[in-house]
Amino acid sequence: MKHGKVGSVMTDDVVRAVYATPFKEVARLLADHRISGLPVVDADEKVIGVISETDLMMRQAEADEPGRPPRRRRPLLGRGARSMRAKARARTAGQLMSKPAVTVRAEDTIVQAARTMAARRVERLPVVDAEDRLVGIVTRRDLLQVFLRPDDAIRRTVVQEVLVDTLWLAPQTIDVHVEEGVVTLSGQLERRSEIPVAVHMTQQVDGVVAVTDKLTFRLDDSHLQPDEQALRGIADEWIRKL
Repeated sequence: MKHGKVGSVMTDDVVRAVYATPFKEVARLLADHRISGLPVVDADEKVIGVISETDLMMRQAEADEPGRPPRRRRPLLGRGARSMRAKARARTAGQLMSKPAVTVRAEDTIVQAARTMAARRVERLPVVDAEDRLVGIVTRRDLLQVFLRPDDAIRRTVVQEVLVDTLWLAPQTIDVHVEEGVVTLSGQLERRSEIPVAVHMTQQVDGVVAVTDKLTFRLDDSHLQPDEQALRGIADEWIRKL
């Protein structure tokens, strides 16, 4: 299954800072460009960290309120707590940034980038080349563009890549209806074991929100042992993986 690549949705004109960029300049860059974060690069354009609005807010959160005596702060324990206090005193991008930066490559799939964002709990990913130099940036909003894919484009992909290329079926064998990203599969397949293959692979198509399974089968091969089934072609390889 072919997924869209990060390079197709990333922004290549990236607002960035260097280690010595002053705190106020970082704040101005975020405000002027209406962005919530940016990468920090070295002299070779290699990404060395990332700054978010949250990092800048550390200073406000730690500041004492005017007219009130300075707060008595308990010693902060742990690496994370010390990092928060350091960011509250930061004067440059290098002191403010989170490191190491979580990055992706332009050739990575949108699915891989989305999983990385979710796992690392970040809102943006610098895109780097083979030498870790900055070539773009991708945000959650960029990745969500995949769900703006037209229904007819989704249908064409399901028919070609799932029915024809994987299940070796004629395009008209199964009815594929797509509405608002929800795919409904209707019709009869030869074997029961092909149904989960069709559903699973359809779920992997870029832009698919959900799959409604209305498929039936002619032969029930679920009771057969794997070595008894007439496994064939790419579809059978997928059956083994499910």
